[in-house]
Formats: sequence, C-alpha cells, structure tokens
Amino acid sequence: MTEQQSAAQRLVGDIAPKLAELTDDVLFGDVWDREALAKRDRSLVTISSLITSGAFEQLASHLRLARSNGLSKDEVIETIIHLAFYAGWPKAMSAVQVARGVFDEE
Repeated sequence: MTEQQSAAQRLVGDIAPKLAELTDDVLFGDVWDREALAKRDRSLVTISSLITSGAFEQLASHLRLARSNGLSKDEVIETIIHLAFYAGWPKAMSAVQVARGVFDEE
C-alpha cells in the first residue's frame, strides 16, 4: 500500500523535500492548529496576505481552504474589495479572477 502524498509533497517534494516537510509538519501541522485563532480567521489572514503580496499562484488553493473553513463567497469578495484600497486595484482585479475560478469549481 502506498502512502498518499500531501499537496506540498506533490508540488515540491521532488525538488525541495525539506520545504514540503516543513509545510506539512510546521505550517499545517502546528501553526494552523494553534487555538488562539480559528481556522476561519487564519484563512482570512492568509488570503489577505496572499492578495497583498501578489502571490496569486497560491491563492486558489487557499480560497478553497477558506471556503471549507467557513468563509462565504460574499466574505471573500468583500475582503478583495476592501484590499483594493490597501493592496492596489490590479491585485484586487487579479484576485477576483482567481476567486471566480474557485467559485466556478463549486
């Protein structure tokens, strides 16, 4: 029986196995499980940070996670609108397109 690979292992495990390990064990195995913030709040912070930094390659997977952690479509869109004034209009416009793709998958 083969062990199922994590998303990090599939994405970078072949070239950067330590990065995949840290992603699985520290980021998602420890940081995301800390009790001081709910997963929903962590998702809101994460998608805001990704949009602000322009890390759109990571945004789709975190939007899916945010939806499973309880953020509604309206809350995601409102977050993007709010960030347009802090992160910049082009980043908000790009984020909306990523969100549209994620919502269309649902």
